[in-house]
Amino acid sequence: MSVCAVLFILLVLGTPSQAGELEAFPDLHLNDPGAVQEATRVLEEEVKLATRAQTYLLIDLVTQTIQIKGRGIELHRIPIVSWSAKAVQNMKGAYRLITRPPVIRRKIDPTASVEQEPISLADMPVDYTLSYTPPLTVDVAPVAGENPVQWLRAHGKRWWRNAKDWSDSFSTGQSVPQSPYLQLEVSAEQAQSLAWSAVDGMALVIRRPTDK
Repeated sequence: MSVCAVLFILLVLGTPSQAGELEAFPDLHLNDPGAVQEATRVLEEEVKLATRAQTYLLIDLVTQTIQIKGRGIELHRIPIVSWSAKAVQNMKGAYRLITRPPVIRRKIDPTASVEQEPISLADMPVDYTLSYTPPLTVDVAPVAGENPVQWLRAHGKRWWRNAKDWSDSFSTGQSVPQSPYLQLEVSAEQAQSLAWSAVDGMALVIRRPTDK
């Protein structure tokens, strides 16, 4: 464990929250070595990212939240309704976004007398795929009760990916190495908010559960 990470953990765990500010990992069980090691790994990655004037994402699978952060400060929190994943053990280090959500831009009416925004939060998709380097796929989907069609479409991607992995393994007669995959269900509004915040090269760090 680096000295920087140790000092950061002591600072975070030893400083009382003010005005409802969130502490880092308040749910952390200090008597669980695996959980402490995972939290330390994540904090070390955050220390590196916090030195840059760029926003980044922390997907915390323990607390089921997506945190949009900048300089180590939480700017926005998105609750995860449910999630599923493959190769969770390989989700280490920081990832960089290479494929942003597709957006259909509205046409501007040149005859309109009022200013028209070229794009807004309402134009953001509610189900989409984020691709990262090193290889990581994140599918974002709305909850079934809000948009059943989009929910089925998103889960169809997962079923197709599972079928393809099985087919590849069957045809080769051996297990095919799996790239990490994560599917997140959030509210439609929060899915649009996440899509709005995505920028090329945006970093992502994932906190993994230790009981999986």
